[in-house]
Amino acid sequence: MTRPATPTLDRVAGPADLKALSDDQLELLARDLRAEVISAVSETGGHLGSSLGVVELTVAIHAVFNTPFDKLIWDVGHQCYPHKVLTGRRDRIRTLRQKDGLSGFTKRSESDYDPFGAAHSSTSISAALGFSVARDMGQPTGDAIAVIGDGSISAGMAYEALNNAGHEGRRLFVILNDNEMSIAPPVGAMSKYLSGLYANTPLVQMAEGFEAALPGPLRDHARRARQLVTGAAGGQGTLFEELGFTYVGPIDGHDMGQLLPVLRAARARATGPMLIHVLTRKGKGYAPAESSADKYHGVAKFDVVSGEQAKGKSNAPSYTAVFGAALTAEAERDPRVVAVTAAMPSGTGLDIMARRFPARVFDVGIAEQHGVTFAAGMAAAGLRPFCAIYSTFLQRGYDQVVHDVALQGLPVRFAIDRAGLVGADGATHAGSFDVAYLANLPGFTVMAAADEAELMHMVATAAAHDEGPISFRYPRGDGVGVEMPERGRALPIGKGRVLREGTSVAILSFGAHLAESLAAAEALDARGISATVADARFAKPLDTDLVAQLARHHEVFLTVEQGATGGFGAQVLHHMAGAGLLDRGLKVRTMTLPDRFIDHAGPADMYADAGLTAADIARTATEALGIAVADFGKARA
Repeated sequence: MTRPATPTLDRVAGPADLKALSDDQLELLARDLRAEVISAVSETGGHLGSSLGVVELTVAIHAVFNTPFDKLIWDVGHQCYPHKVLTGRRDRIRTLRQKDGLSGFTKRSESDYDPFGAAHSSTSISAALGFSVARDMGQPTGDAIAVIGDGSISAGMAYEALNNAGHEGRRLFVILNDNEMSIAPPVGAMSKYLSGLYANTPLVQMAEGFEAALPGPLRDHARRARQLVTGAAGGQGTLFEELGFTYVGPIDGHDMGQLLPVLRAARARATGPMLIHVLTRKGKGYAPAESSADKYHGVAKFDVVSGEQAKGKSNAPSYTAVFGAALTAEAERDPRVVAVTAAMPSGTGLDIMARRFPARVFDVGIAEQHGVTFAAGMAAAGLRPFCAIYSTFLQRGYDQVVHDVALQGLPVRFAIDRAGLVGADGATHAGSFDVAYLANLPGFTVMAAADEAELMHMVATAAAHDEGPISFRYPRGDGVGVEMPERGRALPIGKGRVLREGTSVAILSFGAHLAESLAAAEALDARGISATVADARFAKPLDTDLVAQLARHHEVFLTVEQGATGGFGAQVLHHMAGAGLLDRGLKVRTMTLPDRFIDHAGPADMYADAGLTAADIARTATEALGIAVADFGKARA
């Protein structure tokens, strides 16, 4: 692939080099930087639209501030590709999200220019305030600059940070990157408020021009009058100013002629917290991204000229699409079925139901805590809510799951997408912990789908379940290609199934590693070792009859799951110990994710790193039997 000519970018080894460039040259740099990002992401895939939207802003911040002494903190971090190119990582930018390559988010261990790691939203202002306090207490750090999107600033944690920062009154910069879109279009009152702010931009610019021509004392009176007038006309800055911030904007985030002087003036004059409102366009400068519904938020590898993305080879439907269709079918049968998403209607598959029943799908924005309790309220009133949230994001609403759902025994249905290891998004997005943090809650029913057909049955099971909270987890990506039923059927609660009968080794799988477990049984059988494979379906309530049957009739008992220690295997061991099933010398092994975070790579590579391949399962069984088999593959730490 021919790479673009980038003569100005070629002169930049790091942010210090930007200080020697004129404003006109910085504009040329932004042009080169945009071309480089488009070229790199076409080879790797990744978060393109958000990165293209902040190209000029990235150049301007690094040109004006003194990074890394000044701390630039990107909220979420998926827009940081231009930042990585400018901060000494251009030679590795085509390793983005690849095994042993650059992270798709900011990462402290990767560069001094990433002072705070991120991948979940709405953390930047809190972290920036922490750096500001450390600076004022004598730590060797400069200004803190938080760049947060209009979607992220709608989350509760951002409000908490704004409130605290305004109270502290310390010098701090918050740049609101307002592109009217996070992953999906933002929702709620904050979005309308921000739209109102820039609806009156001409009035503000006219008033500011008039003020600039006045003598100093009169200028102060005119400024206060402008704030009153524009505040009455459109709420100009009033929310942020009432929180204790100096508000500047809105300004065009793609116009270096506005960005550079505003940032320079802010850096020179700010004494307390300042919020700079910048308007940008997601996907800016690349026509296929600008015209796409999601502005190319997350893309596969693509052709730069046409914008056409590479397609996967699987003919099986994605788990997300199966869930969306299955839930829509349940909603057609039961008018009490409603759904909640936290800013991820397409990512969770709820866009399918929303097209059929728009009044019964609720996007609460980036607000998982609110979404969980909102669903709990609907459940308390007799509706049948499905709360569809990725495993990694449900962690953000855990207190609400405990206090507002489990403690009250409310039948909220949790559809947990992206369970297990998720590939290029890496450790920040891995669904490692949901089984452990839900199965320990009294009254919770916890399921995991082994394949796409089982997912349909679990949607039906959850829809019919009114005896307390229930969850079901499923992985990212395509299913395994099993035959699909016409509709899901409710499963008997707490009952698993046996798929293969054997005599020596029992493999009890929970969730989507069933295919690996069956492959391991085949490998064992080829060596004369007979293995049973069962699908637990439920971590809670556990199928204790199935566990007892497997324990009494096999020499080795393995549990296999795509989750952390403390999850399904722990539930099984706890029961077996209490039931005396370990007393006769049964050889039990629990196969879980290791006690460490696993860096981004392809899912197969990540599970190999975790020691959870079919070969690993077979080797674990033979080692428990005391049989040394050399050709299952190398052992992994």
